[in-house]
Amino acid sequence: MLIAGHAEARDQIRIVGSSTVYPFTTTVAEQFGKSSGMKTPVVESTGTGGGMKLFCAGVGVGHPDATNASRAMKKSEFEDCQKNGVKDVVEIKVGFDGLTLAQSKQGPAMKLMLGQLFLALAKEVPGSDGKLVANPHKNWSDIDKSLPNVKIEVLGPPPTSGTRDSLHELFMEAGAEQIPAMKALKTADKKAFDKAWKTLREDGAYVEAGENDNVIVQKLEANKNAFGIFGYSFLEENAAKLRGVLLDGAEPNYDNIAGGKYKGSRPLFVYIKKQHVGVVPGLDKFALEYVSNKALGEDGYLAKKGLVTLPKKDLEAVRKSVTGMAPMQAPSS
Repeated sequence: MLIAGHAEARDQIRIVGSSTVYPFTTTVAEQFGKSSGMKTPVVESTGTGGGMKLFCAGVGVGHPDATNASRAMKKSEFEDCQKNGVKDVVEIKVGFDGLTLAQSKQGPAMKLMLGQLFLALAKEVPGSDGKLVANPHKNWSDIDKSLPNVKIEVLGPPPTSGTRDSLHELFMEAGAEQIPAMKALKTADKKAFDKAWKTLREDGAYVEAGENDNVIVQKLEANKNAFGIFGYSFLEENAAKLRGVLLDGAEPNYDNIAGGKYKGSRPLFVYIKKQHVGVVPGLDKFALEYVSNKALGEDGYLAKKGLVTLPKKDLEAVRKSVTGMAPMQAPSS
C-alpha cells in the first residue's frame, strides 16, 4: 500500500491548524510523548483555514494526520477532503474558547448589548439616514444615554492575533446584525456589510495592545474607565482585579461559556485522519489521550491550562466517538 510504505518512513504524528487550539494540543502531545514511549507529536500553528487546506490535501506521509480548528469544518472543506481521497475524518470537539470584554473592578460596572459594542468599535456606523458614516461616538453615553458618560477606550488584539478573528466573528458581526440598518445593508450589499464589521476604528477608541495580555491588565488597572479584550482564562487568572462585562445579558463565566449561553463562546475541535490510524504509529492512542479524564476532565491538565472543557455528558459522547473512530457526517454549511 502506498500509504503504508510511505508511513513506515514517518514514526511521528504531525498536526497542523488553529493557533487558538495549538497550546492545548501541544500540551497533550507533550504528555503523550512522556507516557507512551513514542515520539512527541509535531504540532504546527498554521491557522484553522490553512490547517484545513493541508489536512484535506491528501492521504499519505506527506500530509498531516490531524488538524486543530477554532470552528467546525465547513461543507466546502469536507468536500475538498473527499475530492482528495480523505474519506473518513473523525471530529473531536475538545472544549470552548471564551472571548471576554473586561474592565477594572474600580470602574463603573457595565452591561452591553453586542449592537452597542459594534457602535463603539466599528470604523463606520449607520448615520441618521441609515448610510454608513465615520464613527461619531466619543463617549459610551453617545451610543445610549443609559451608559456612562465616559470616553470609549478599548484595548484589544492586533490583526496578527487569532483573538482578533474571534473579536470580529463573535462580537462585531453578531453586533452588526442587531442593528436594523446593518441588517438591511446585509440584504442589499453583503460585501459592504462584511467590510463594516471587519473594520475597527483607528481614531484611538480602539487601541491595539499587542499580544501580551499582561500589558492590557496593567493599563486597565491604571485607567478604571478603559476596557480590554482577551480570552476567558486570562480574565479568570486576574479575577481579583478585573470583572467581565455582561454581554447580551450573560456573564462570561465557566458555566455560561460551556453551555453556549455566553455569546463570546465558540467550540474548539481537532480532526483526525482515520486512514492514518494503524499506519502512523500511535495516532489512535494520541486521540484517546486527548479525551481522557486526566486531559479533558473538569480538573484535567487542559482545564488548568485555561481550556473551558466539555460538560460531562458531552465528553462521554465525544470519548465514545473517538474510541470507535466514528467518521463525521458531511456538514450542512
